[in-house]
Amino acid sequence: MTITNDDRRTRDVETRDGLFADALRRADLVAAELRATATERDRANADPIAEIELLREHDLLQVGEPVEVGGSGLNYAQSQQITRRIARGDTSIAHLIGYHFAQQRIPHLFGTPEQAEAISRRNGQEKLFWGGVQNPRGADGLVLTKDGDSYRLNGRRTFASGASVADQLSVTASYGDALIFLTLPTDREGFKPQGDWDNIGQRLTDSGGVVFDNTVVHASEILGDPDSPPTFTPHQTLVTPHWQLAFVNFYIGTAEGAFEEALDWTRLNASAWETSGLDSAGDDPYVLETIGELRAQISGAALLADRAGEALQSALDIGDSLSADQRADTAIAIAEAKFVTTKVSLEAASRLFEIQGARATTSAYGFDRHWRNLRTHTVHDPVAYKAREIGDWVLNARAPQFTLYS
Repeated sequence: MTITNDDRRTRDVETRDGLFADALRRADLVAAELRATATERDRANADPIAEIELLREHDLLQVGEPVEVGGSGLNYAQSQQITRRIARGDTSIAHLIGYHFAQQRIPHLFGTPEQAEAISRRNGQEKLFWGGVQNPRGADGLVLTKDGDSYRLNGRRTFASGASVADQLSVTASYGDALIFLTLPTDREGFKPQGDWDNIGQRLTDSGGVVFDNTVVHASEILGDPDSPPTFTPHQTLVTPHWQLAFVNFYIGTAEGAFEEALDWTRLNASAWETSGLDSAGDDPYVLETIGELRAQISGAALLADRAGEALQSALDIGDSLSADQRADTAIAIAEAKFVTTKVSLEAASRLFEIQGARATTSAYGFDRHWRNLRTHTVHDPVAYKAREIGDWVLNARAPQFTLYS
C-alpha cells in the first residue's frame, strides 16, 4: 500500500491532537491535586517549590517544545490552554506556568535562530522552569553595561514572578537607550530575590522584588546582538500579547474552577431559604437564575479567550512578514478577551456566594481566595485602557501603541 502525502498529513494531525489531549489530561490531574490543598497552601504563603515540581513531574513545563527534544509540540495558544486548566485548581500556579510559557517563547522573538534552538533543546531535555524579571514599572529599573568581553547588570525590580524558585530567568534591561532581553540562571552571583511578596492574592506566585548587584552577563546570554538591539518589528511586538493571553486564560480558568466548586458545595450543603416554600436550594428559581446567568457569561468569555488564542497563533505563524495592521488586529482580539474575562471572572467570584449562602463564607472553605487572586492580578494593568484601545481602533483606526503592557 502506498502512503500518500495526505495520509502523512492526516497522521501528523492525529499525533498532534493526541499529544494535546494527553497534555490537557495531565493538566486536569494536576489541577485536581492543587484544588484539594489550595486553601491550606494559600494560608501558608510558602515558596511554590513543591508546586513547580508537581508541574515538572507531569511533564507540563516543556509542552511547547518540539517532540524531538522531549516536548509535546504544542503551539503557544495550546500551551495557554494548559494554563487555563491549571487555573481551575489554583490561580497562583496558573499564573506561574502561564508566565513560564511566555518566557520560553521570548528567545524565538528576539534571539538568533541558534539561541532559540539551544534554549528550546534545554527546555525539553532539562524541564526548566522560567521566572520573569520583566515588569517595566520597577523602582530603579535594570541597567546593563559593558565590562570587557562581558557585561554587568545592576538595579532592582519590585515585581518578578517565580524568580526565586526558577531555574532560568527571562530579564529585560536597559542598554544605553535600548531595551534588550536577557536569559540568566538563577544561581548567578549578584542575583538577590527579596522575598517580600505578601499580598492579599496570588500569594504563591513568588512575585516579590529582586536585586541585581554587579551580576555578570555573558554575551551569549543576551538575546540577539547587543550592538544591534531590537527594532521591535510587528512580529517582535507580539511579546506583549504573549503575556496578555496568559492573563486571559488564568482569569477565565479561575472563574471556571470557582463555578464548579460553588456548584459542588451547593449540591451538598446549601439550604432552601425559609420563605421560599421549597425543600431544596437546587429548586430555588433565584439560585437557578444566578447559576444560568453566570454560566452563560463564563462560557461566552471562554469563547473570546479561545478566539484570542487563535488570533495570536495566526499572527505568530505569519512570522516576520506580519504587518502593523495584522499586529493591531491581534492585540485588539486579546484586549477584547482581557476586558471581558476580567469583568466576568470578578463578578463570578463575588456572586457565587449568592447561590451558596452565608455558610460558604466560613474561612475554612477558602472560597474567598478566588476573588482575592483575581482582584490582585486584574489590576496588573488597568483594564479601562484595554477598552480605550479597542474603541480607538474601532472608531479611529488608531492601533494600540506598543508597550510591555499592550
